[in-house]
Amino acid sequence: MILDHSIMQKAEVLIEALPYIQRFNRKTIVVKYGGSAMVDEELKKQVIQDVVLLKLVGFKPIIVHGGGKEISRWVEKTGMEPHFVNGLRVTDEATMEIAEMVLNRVNKSLVQLVNELGVKAVGISGKDGMMLKCQKRYSNGEDIGFVGDITAVDTQIINDLLEKDFLPIICPVGFDEDFKTYNINADDAACAIATAMEAEKLAFLTDVEGVYRDFQDKDSLISEMSIEEAQEFVSGGTLGGGMLPKLQNCIDAMNHGVSRVHIMDGRIPHCLLLEIFTNRGIGTAIVSPGEERFYHAE
Repeated sequence: MILDHSIMQKAEVLIEALPYIQRFNRKTIVVKYGGSAMVDEELKKQVIQDVVLLKLVGFKPIIVHGGGKEISRWVEKTGMEPHFVNGLRVTDEATMEIAEMVLNRVNKSLVQLVNELGVKAVGISGKDGMMLKCQKRYSNGEDIGFVGDITAVDTQIINDLLEKDFLPIICPVGFDEDFKTYNINADDAACAIATAMEAEKLAFLTDVEGVYRDFQDKDSLISEMSIEEAQEFVSGGTLGGGMLPKLQNCIDAMNHGVSRVHIMDGRIPHCLLLEIFTNRGIGTAIVSPGEERFYHAE
């Protein structure tokens, strides 16, 4: 019997994924979901398919999502103009009300997509179960409104959901000691949650391919780096755009117990599966000292 070559290729792909499935079975992975992958409906479905597959092969995924572009769209719809200070959105009381509404709307749309694939998801915000406690953030001393820095993470509600086999989907809205509502940067929320959950992996879906030695040279993508190498990039001041704070977040998370961080282009279909389950990957993986470097092996 002669088998079709494409069938054999499918078998090879599954075998290639086997050691990764074995290595991370029952381990927690936090997926920070944002950027263009949240805007394009087809990409959105593919990301959710990836996360559902991770769950069904034994991972314990948690989605933390943003919604900045959608918030800006709704702020403009109401006739208000979004304001930014040093790249941070100024969130007055009216904007905070819109932000919470939009983030919860996005949250439930993701829950629906997961449910449609036969996995039970529960959408929550950082206010549920008093999960994300925060304090007011200032930008170089300037008041930017109801924007918060996380001071504590209570993981009870997340653990309860995982124990009952639900997939938690979290939007980054928190509260302060006076129980006022604050908008939290989704990258910050994902890092804080990954740290508190002692996650094995933290995956960032972004609008860039990963970390480059030279951003102008697209052949200089770094497939894998250590924490020390990542810190050199941050200290060197050569990173542009939003990569600097993102990489610093990665370093902070790994210094507090997260084993691996992946930065990948969410615009690539099924980027999560390609980065996590294949030998070469497609983004940048940051690994802890002493960890076996079987990522992206030749």
